[in-house]
Amino acid sequence: MEARVKTTPNPDVTAAVQQLYKVVYASGVDPAVLEMVHLRASQINGCAPCVYAGVQAARKRGESDDRLHSVVAWRETPFFSESERAALELTEAATRIQDGQPGVTDEIWDAAAANFSEPQMSAIVTYVALTNFFNRVNRAFREQAGKTW
Repeated sequence: MEARVKTTPNPDVTAAVQQLYKVVYASGVDPAVLEMVHLRASQINGCAPCVYAGVQAARKRGESDDRLHSVVAWRETPFFSESERAALELTEAATRIQDGQPGVTDEIWDAAAANFSEPQMSAIVTYVALTNFFNRVNRAFREQAGKTW
């Protein structure tokens, strides 16, 4: 399979996305949590380049293989803290809305809000949306894992 688009991205779009990343990472959310959020949304959406990039970025931050291999089954493992579990559940609920799921219920929101401040919640939701954006762009363009980053 080959990528459909071979041109460089629009610099205005790139600048806007970079600004979003700065805001998200300045929110005080542990970067390890953000890496797991990105990885889980990308797994759900089947975005190979984002899964690849997510694993690489998490490894650079010192993430263990046990945790990286277990993100897909986070509910069934002992490797994640309460706050990480809340963020992963929020990620899944916000990502799986196309599957006919109820989306982010009050129970899911409240569990995450018990672990994160309002600005952090905003950053996590923004990061989920940004990841979903990239997942959809990459799937449409047929971007290849390991080629972009």
